[in-house]
Parts: sequence; structure tokens; C-alpha cells
Amino acid sequence: MNRIPSRRRLRFSDPSAAQQPATVSTCNRRRCSGLLALPLLLALGSARCLGDSIIDTHEVPLREQLSVEALPADFYTFKRDEYWREPNDTYWLQFSNWVLGNQRRNAELVRKFGEWADRTLSGSGQVLPANESYLRLGFVAASEYGDALQFKPEARFRLDIPTVEEKLRLIVESESDELIPLQERRRSRQLSADERSDTDATGALRLLSQIGDAINLSNDVGARLRFPTDAFWRASARKNWELDAEWSLILNQRFYYFHRRGWGERTWLGLTRSFNSGWHLLSATELEWVHRDREFVMSQTLNTYKELNNRASVNPRIGVVGESQPGWRTTSYFADITYRYRLYHNWLYGEIIPAIEYPRDKSFKDQASIVVRLEMYFSGNLDR
Repeated sequence: MNRIPSRRRLRFSDPSAAQQPATVSTCNRRRCSGLLALPLLLALGSARCLGDSIIDTHEVPLREQLSVEALPADFYTFKRDEYWREPNDTYWLQFSNWVLGNQRRNAELVRKFGEWADRTLSGSGQVLPANESYLRLGFVAASEYGDALQFKPEARFRLDIPTVEEKLRLIVESESDELIPLQERRRSRQLSADERSDTDATGALRLLSQIGDAINLSNDVGARLRFPTDAFWRASARKNWELDAEWSLILNQRFYYFHRRGWGERTWLGLTRSFNSGWHLLSATELEWVHRDREFVMSQTLNTYKELNNRASVNPRIGVVGESQPGWRTTSYFADITYRYRLYHNWLYGEIIPAIEYPRDKSFKDQASIVVRLEMYFSGNLDR
């Protein structure tokens, strides 16, 4: 402990001063001034004694101050000596290093390919930042009533190339929503690759336009990337209404025509609300005309969503699907909960989806299942 020099302490304990008569007010003033001066003198004495060490601390580079040897032992959750140990060469470590390395390399390739295609089609050296191209690879396992989980690979991709004209885009997708049945779309996250409909990849030129300040229109002209090809046209319109401070209404309207499948129409209406507790509510109704079957199919779902933290989210959902032929009837009921966790950075995710369904073709007997999915995104700058 640093000691205050004796000559300063005499100012408070001078014996000659104690023998002199003094009034009460004089003593109070002396006592108050001494008490006020004490912290200042202590600070000056400490600074004088520790001045050299303070100057030395500022001269030490920050990197050395935060080095392994300089940090206190209670800073670590392990022993200090264990810091220098070589990591155990395990299969998990080898696999994780392989995944991280491939994601860094291939994500950059996807981004550069999108920029190259953008410059080539537009004839300009400029590249817009709104490139939403991505490649999604994953492994999914689905189990029903005790079947063993067997992971199977799946892949999806999207090449969305904005040109410098901003209103014209090239869209290449691994699948098209118009070719997927409504009941399958509502349960898309519960299905593995071999359970999905084979839709083939599609490519289209998209022209974007706007009516007023709120209605966004898009027209696509393209074809299915197969032989023989299947040309198509589709038009979409979207509008949002803010009903009040809490409720919003969203309308999506789409018409499409496939040369081999005929006409189709889809109307999607969503009512959304956010709560102070962090939960979000979405009540969605969808009606679709299937020209090939000459019938309407309809779905009604109630979705809730909440971000538990910056890594995890939960999405409980219930729904019903019906059709108009031979008469309006229910084809299935379903319920599921999607727990999604961001495993690493913003491109590696894991999902667990327990679900139950009551389909008409199974006499409305319960069909329980659980899906485990691991997804990797390869993209330059994609906000998911």
C-alpha cells in the first residue's frame, strides 16, 4: 500500500495546532477543509508513486496487453497451458474444416458468376448490388412412425440477375411453384427430395413494372429447361394495405399459362400482425385454379413466428387443404413446428420439424413424422 509522505500528514496532526485555542466554528472549518483535501492528496500521492507504471502501461502495445500471458487466469474457461495444445484430429474437425473451406470458395464463385452474367447481358461494366443468386445444398431425413432417419442430399438454386436497366431480370430456378400441387407447397419443408414433384428447372426473362405507388407487377416469359421444352408465361401483382397500426393485409395475384399444362390462376391473401412479445401472426388463404383437373384447390393456414434469439427461431403452424371436385371437401389437416437454428455465420442452418397430418386418402388417420435438415447456402451477399 502506498504511504503518504509524512510532511503532508503533519498538516492534519500538528501538535502545536492542537494546543492553540480555537472556537467551534474554527474547528469545524479546519475539519471540513481537511476532509475535502484528503481525497485530492491521496490521489496526488498515488499518482506520484504509480506514475511510472501508468506511463509504462500506455507504452505497451494493446496486442501485448491482451496476449495469452498478460490476461488473468480467471479470464479463461480452461487452463492457461491448454491454449497451446494442438487440437484433437477428429473426424468432426476434419469434416467441419472441409465444409468451411468449400463454402468460402464456392460462395465467391456463385457471386462472381452472377456478376459476370449481369455484365454480359446488360453490355455494361457496372454491376448492381441486388444480386440474389444462391445455391442451397443440404441433407434431409424424414421419419414416419419409427422409421430410421436416413439422410439424403437435396439441392436448390436460384440465379437472379438484375441488369443495369433495373426493370429486366433473368430468372433461372431449380423448380417452379406453378408446377407444384398446392398441398405439397403447404408442406414443402416437411418433404425430402424424393417426395417432391419433379418440376424441372425453368428460365425466364422478367419485366418489372408498377401501377401507382403500391401495386407491383411482373411479367415472365420463359421455358422449362428440358427436352422437349415447355414454354410458359406468367404475370404477378402484389399490393399491401396498412389497416391500422397493428394489422396489415397482403394480396398476391398470379395468372400463368404452360403450353403443355394449360391455364392456371392463384390468389393469395394474408393478414398479418406483430405483438409486443415478439410473436408474429399470419393468417393466409390461397385459392388456385387447376385447369388440367377443372377444379379449385384451397388452403387455409395459421402461422406464428418468433425469433428466440439471434440464432434460433420457432414457427408453429396449423392448416387445412380442400378441393372443389366432386364437391367442396377437405383433403387433409396438418400441423407442424419448425425450429430453425443458425449453426454458423449466416449460411449454415439446421432444422427440426415435427409434424402430423390427417389425409383423406388415408381415411384421416394420423400420419406423424419428424424431419431433420441441414442446409448450406452458397452466395456472395444474400439476405435470407
